[in-house]
Amino acid sequence: MPQTEAKPLLVDTEMYFETRKQTEKICIPLQIEDYVLQPMADVSPPKWHLGHTTWFFETFILKRFLRGYKPFHPQYSFIFNSYYESVGERVLRVNRGNLSRPTVEDVMAYRAHVDYNMSNLLNVVQDKDMSAFEKFLVIGINHEQQHQELLVTDIKYILYNNPLMPAYLPDSRKPGVAQKKDLEFLPVSGGMHRIGFEGEGFAWDNEKPAHDVYLDDFHIANRLITNGEYLEFMKDGGYTKFNLWLGEGWDKVKAESWQAPLYWHQIDGEWMNYALSGLRPVDLSEPVTHISFYEADAFASWAGARLLTEPEWETAANYFKPSTSNGNFVENGNLHTAPINNNSEYCAQLLGDTWEWTYSGYFPYPGYKREEGALGEYNGKFMINQMILKGGSCATPENHIRTTYRNFFHPDKRWQFTGIRLAR
Repeated sequence: MPQTEAKPLLVDTEMYFETRKQTEKICIPLQIEDYVLQPMADVSPPKWHLGHTTWFFETFILKRFLRGYKPFHPQYSFIFNSYYESVGERVLRVNRGNLSRPTVEDVMAYRAHVDYNMSNLLNVVQDKDMSAFEKFLVIGINHEQQHQELLVTDIKYILYNNPLMPAYLPDSRKPGVAQKKDLEFLPVSGGMHRIGFEGEGFAWDNEKPAHDVYLDDFHIANRLITNGEYLEFMKDGGYTKFNLWLGEGWDKVKAESWQAPLYWHQIDGEWMNYALSGLRPVDLSEPVTHISFYEADAFASWAGARLLTEPEWETAANYFKPSTSNGNFVENGNLHTAPINNNSEYCAQLLGDTWEWTYSGYFPYPGYKREEGALGEYNGKFMINQMILKGGSCATPENHIRTTYRNFFHPDKRWQFTGIRLAR
């Protein structure tokens, strides 16, 4: 099945340390006061992310495989456990921002302690433990990469909620004329198609097993929807026409006074957009982002189209074979959506830029089996009341994404880099 190339499972010590350093690198531009803030329940303080990803390796690897290992602090499991009922009690998610202690210095010492012990373990792990150790190590690395994306999006929301709207990094955009790609709908043949992960390499349990689905013929948009196109929806009263919206979405529009994507502000008649480089005019050529499922669906209705289903998206990706090398990922340093580039593919922006809402609920695939033990809580228990997103974003590590990857959020969430691709 065509999909992003995956490496076989190996104990990759370099990747472990590179991943750990990358998490800390994301936090370098922060001031010490930024590390503890939690302006809403969905956001976790940067300090908590640093501790939680460390707790994961300590809890699931060091305690199990390193003989005589003693936890760094007896209460850190209570502080940094996220939602693992099988591991024990924990601080309520909404109270993570109340943790002035441990200090940032304490958490960094915790990271150094765990990394030192992981380094020792990598040299002494026994052959009889190797298979299980490999599994937990690769899961831990992928888990930390997920938190790197969350770190970027949480930092953006934290800084945005400061009245100064400070910049996290200087604007890295290069001057030049944006490439224009007319919106077209590309045909994809229906019939039986195979989706889901199979073959070598790592994938989460929710991507399996691979299975066949039947699809009717459909058309997929050749690119993401831009800010300019979304602005036309707004100017045409998109947020005032109840008939475009799902009932729950219309309730959200009224209750929270939605008038534009998250991070947009109208100042002196001009729409401005808060990016991690600060407040700047809305770039009409960039893909629109920070859109809820409700907004994506309302826009699709207004445009006389619809959203793709997950099987349609994955089938189209298998057909058009997108390359991560053409995608806008965290490594590019933009930390924001980018206009179409000169290397854009026939069906562009399938990987990177924004997670694409689909009209598919997050449910198990036929024959799905949860991981055993605590890791079974990682994906399976969230398979209710959430929608699937595909493709990765400008905050996703490039080597973390696959066409089979299943991201999932509740339909009202907007703080992630989420956007719109249409279908017919």
